[in-house]
Amino acid sequence: MKPKHQAAKTSYSVLAYLTFIGLIIAYQLNRERKDPNTTWHIKNMFGLLIGLFAAVWLQNFPVGFYVYWTVVCLWVFSLIMAILGQNKGIPYLSEAFQRWFKFLDQ
Repeated sequence: MKPKHQAAKTSYSVLAYLTFIGLIIAYQLNRERKDPNTTWHIKNMFGLLIGLFAAVWLQNFPVGFYVYWTVVCLWVFSLIMAILGQNKGIPYLSEAFQRWFKFLDQ
């Protein structure tokens, strides 16, 4: 069984993957208690959200369908990793998200 403080950290990480509003709430809650695991997942979800916006923008083209379902599959994988409390993510992309979205560290 996880300690109560660790369970809260994991729940913030999972919350980041639950809609756009969940991402904002997790970001605000993480500002109080800087948890590196939660910050990692917030950055990852922010990158996936940009991918989702790209898929919506491309929806009138055949590639939009594939972008959308790729992002959905990556989102499910990332959500499972957050539930397990791991910082494993999408090969190459998760590490790129960590470098690109430094502004979310604050």
